[in-house]
Amino acid sequence: MTDKSNSVLLVALIKILRPLIRILLRNGVPCGVLEELTRWLYVDTAAREGEIPGRKLSNSRLAILTGLSRKEVQRLKDTTVPQSPESSARYNRAARVISGWHRDQTFANNNGLPLPLAFDSGEPSFTALVKKYSGDIPARAILDELLHAGAVDKQEDGTIIPVARAYIPKTLISEKLDILGTDVADLITTIGKNLRKDSTAPLFQRKVFYDNVPAEVLPDFRRISASQAQELLEKFDGWLAAHDRDLNPHQQGTGRKRVGIGIYYFEEDFHEHDKTRPQDS
Repeated sequence: MTDKSNSVLLVALIKILRPLIRILLRNGVPCGVLEELTRWLYVDTAAREGEIPGRKLSNSRLAILTGLSRKEVQRLKDTTVPQSPESSARYNRAARVISGWHRDQTFANNNGLPLPLAFDSGEPSFTALVKKYSGDIPARAILDELLHAGAVDKQEDGTIIPVARAYIPKTLISEKLDILGTDVADLITTIGKNLRKDSTAPLFQRKVFYDNVPAEVLPDFRRISASQAQELLEKFDGWLAAHDRDLNPHQQGTGRKRVGIGIYYFEEDFHEHDKTRPQDS
């Protein structure tokens, strides 16, 4: 890369890291933890990217790629980092249940609206919904999760109704932080693929924004954008669900791809000059 490209990349890195560091500071994570994790990621990513089938990447080669010493490379390879697969799985299952309830005609009335469901009696039931869209996870666990998030409500007669069109954790900080890791990683991965010189079919990556909008109109735009974005996402959800082999075991095809599309809203105060100076959150 040229010096100019490196400079642009470093400025981009500042923009990426600033909101992340705000989150780290609010959650009491000191700089040393981020530094250690960054070192580990350099070694782990270099090992994955430079891996050759049947050959082990040497510590010397990793040291050259990362700029770390061979001793440091070995120390980091022996380091265990936190993992949280349970949070991702729980989020995905709960989200699928709510999505399926709104989309699947088996669980809808004649007008296409989601039916109130008894927990485990009658047809259809909440237990049947969970079994179809969440596999072998106990229906009670999914119900507790959805109740806790405010996505469903339990009526006086015991039936369960959805009160939101999407599952969004509202109180569990661990769930929200897991979404931070997944969603931001997906966006950066997409941008990374589009930056590759050999990218012949760029992935869709667009946004619309203006920088001189009065604060008074923002509530209307939040409402309009949320409503229309949800409607579009539900259309994509229906299409992908029809082709997902977990939900449709007879779906033909090869490989196993993780695919999706995300929409996010942003707003902040505009600063005319120094774009990298600290701003209040």
